[in-house]
Amino acid sequence: MAPAIARDVNRAAALQALDAEVADCRRCPRLVEWRERMASEKVARHRDEPYWGRPVPGFGDPDARILVVGLAPAAHGGNRTGRIFTGDRSGDFLYRVLHEAGLSSSPISRQRDDGLILTGTRISAVVHCAPPANRPTIDERDACLPYLARELALLPDVRVILALGSFGWDGVLRTLAVAGHAVPRPRPRFGHGAEARIGSYVVLGSFHPSQQNTFTGRLTVPMFDAVIAQARDLAGLSSTLRSR
Repeated sequence: MAPAIARDVNRAAALQALDAEVADCRRCPRLVEWRERMASEKVARHRDEPYWGRPVPGFGDPDARILVVGLAPAAHGGNRTGRIFTGDRSGDFLYRVLHEAGLSSSPISRQRDDGLILTGTRISAVVHCAPPANRPTIDERDACLPYLARELALLPDVRVILALGSFGWDGVLRTLAVAGHAVPRPRPRFGHGAEARIGSYVVLGSFHPSQQNTFTGRLTVPMFDAVIAQARDLAGLSSTLRSR
């Protein structure tokens, strides 16, 4: 096996091992109780479906140049399907735009086995368990940050980290600090389209594609199109995708 191919195989295997470790995590009792209760109680529209009910690992291209980082899985989205931003309205919004940008094979993400493939992109979260009211505690966030740091270390081609929402932005900055990168002081402020250069990365901010933001017009499709195009350009993906 050629050295470059061996490195790719080893990296993909290491990512799979990390994903498996994340999916078995039980560090935070409150989150364990909540995610499992939601998987047991379900909601009426999904009452006949099996729920994942575990931490949701990252998903996407092991050669990603863009890492998208959200807050946490939704109780009846990722916590149900087992894939981040899958099976809920936030995912519908996100994957539609990724597909238009050439980064996703489909605009629809319904189940973890639906064949969807990401190109040049991986999606993860600051916290891997669905939290009550979408609000992890500080201790829960800090318990999960090492997973994101390890994930980033296994993605050497990443150039842009797209942080969704202020929680995602803060979590990314803290993760980079955990990984030994010098985060500027004062800390870069979150904003839609904000950029912060930290080490070899550009951290890019976007409003989170939550229903609260998309239904009220705080985040529109053109706004998200623009920030995804910004991420793609910063990562040097535009010409690569056009040549395919």
